[in-house]
Amino acid sequence: MKRQHIQLLFATVLVALAAGSRIFNASMGLHNFVPIAAIGLFSGSVLRQNRPLAILVPLLGQFLADVYFQLFTSTPGFYSVISQLFNYAAIGGAAGLGLMLKEHKPLSVMGFTLGASFSFFLVSNMGYFLQGYNGFSFGGFIKTYVDAIPFYENSFIADVVAAPVLFVIYAVARKQASVQLRNATV
Repeated sequence: MKRQHIQLLFATVLVALAAGSRIFNASMGLHNFVPIAAIGLFSGSVLRQNRPLAILVPLLGQFLADVYFQLFTSTPGFYSVISQLFNYAAIGGAAGLGLMLKEHKPLSVMGFTLGASFSFFLVSNMGYFLQGYNGFSFGGFIKTYVDAIPFYENSFIADVVAAPVLFVIYAVARKQASVQLRNATV
């Protein structure tokens, strides 16, 4: 199988994983228990040879889940333009961090995961602050981030669990593919 086809397959699986995890977890009442930063990081790292695809994949997963929520549930998929733009920027940022993750060693993956998750928290909540719900004061700024901590807890746990799982599955799949390729040529 050509490298380009393998990348497309991984991209498709990641889009389905991103959209599916958001939809499934919301239906189970596990709000924000979605590893969207981990998926962005993984996409950026694994699909780095095709940068536009690496960034587009997690955004597409988010978008498809938003469309699903908008059309088939009472949860709004599309909400405030400002918040939505900041959320999508945060996802793109996680993929951008993935582009910089060269080695898939456990400490590197975990460090980048922590960075992607925390960056997502900072950027996405800045969008909420800029809507002015808590006012445009320093106190409102602090309140925005303090109020977001319970939501961050779920996404942080999801990211920290999902990122190593994604990278391990990828490593095992690559190793298995190389063994099969070697056996096919013998």
